[in-house]
Amino acid sequence: MKKFPFLHLVLFVLTFFSTLIAGALFQKGVNIFNEPWRIIEGLPFALTLMTILLSHELSHYFASKKHHTKATLPYFIPAPSLIGTFGAFIKMKSPIITRKALIDIGAAGPIAGFVLSVIAVIAGLRYSSVIPVADTESILSLGDSLLFTLLSRLVLGVPPASYEIVLHPVAFAGWIGLFVTSLNLIPIGQLDGGHIAYAFLGERHKFISLTLVGTLLLMGFFFWEGWAFWGVVMIVLGLKHPPVIYWEAPLDRTRKIVGMLALIIFILTFIPSPFRILE
Repeated sequence: MKKFPFLHLVLFVLTFFSTLIAGALFQKGVNIFNEPWRIIEGLPFALTLMTILLSHELSHYFASKKHHTKATLPYFIPAPSLIGTFGAFIKMKSPIITRKALIDIGAAGPIAGFVLSVIAVIAGLRYSSVIPVADTESILSLGDSLLFTLLSRLVLGVPPASYEIVLHPVAFAGWIGLFVTSLNLIPIGQLDGGHIAYAFLGERHKFISLTLVGTLLLMGFFFWEGWAFWGVVMIVLGLKHPPVIYWEAPLDRTRKIVGMLALIIFILTFIPSPFRILE
């Protein structure tokens, strides 16, 4: 008899409320300490972000089940952070058998999250506004990936000089979804991108991991400090990828296309400088 996933459910509920609080705090003039009922104004952000994260992790989970790899249900991580969470993850409890399975499991989450994030960005941009920088106080300015720049220009046009786009909460959740997708697709260690890279490169993957960790540490000095932190996290988690059981089973054309699609998504969503304070 299977045990009820109590811990998974509790973490999911706690993360929903922490993202709900974060979403409410984004709203101008909302003080949930004085007006706690206004916490519901965080629903557009929380529902969008939780849907993106859940689709990402469940896609990993069902891909694992398909390939007879034991995996846990998603663990969500509530946190007192800007977006109310440190994301979610599933834990593999048995080896991955083939390189085909490795690509399917590694790519399923980012592709699902990417699709929903793009939908959220397009929908949210329609309700976003473009205002003069002079009309704002110090605000957190978000960096643009190649894809986000394209989508914002298609929906809102090119903003005039000294103007900024103020994102609707749904668009902001979509931006976070795209950013999380790019983080996961970095081909290091056992990240989703690491799974895919290992399926293509085998033991050469470790050299790629070492090179990219060094690159992240350097980017922490020149672009965004968070890259250095992420590089250290990768070192702590480990750069070596565990071997698959049947390496000799070749990759078919479909898996090669999926791997290339994941690389294209990574390039389109990567942001060198994700955050900065705009005075």
